[in-house]
Amino acid sequence: MNNIYQTIGIQAAIGLFSHILFICIAFYALQSIRLDVVFKKGKTFQIQLMYILLSIVLGYSVSKFVLDFTGLSKQLPFIFS
Repeated sequence: MNNIYQTIGIQAAIGLFSHILFICIAFYALQSIRLDVVFKKGKTFQIQLMYILLSIVLGYSVSKFVLDFTGLSKQLPFIFS
């Protein structure tokens, strides 16, 4: 029974690490976009907030895709058994 809890804990840690990693990558990638052109002049806080929110949305989506893809690819051998 402890093995099941340990497996669940490891999966949770991998998921958290993946989400944080891809959010950071998305934040880095979004720095190349000029959002100041879209916003009104002097709205620095709103621009920074938009970078953070877009990073979370994009990073979480990519992380979820990668985690789902790896999970599903691990299940492919069951087709042949």
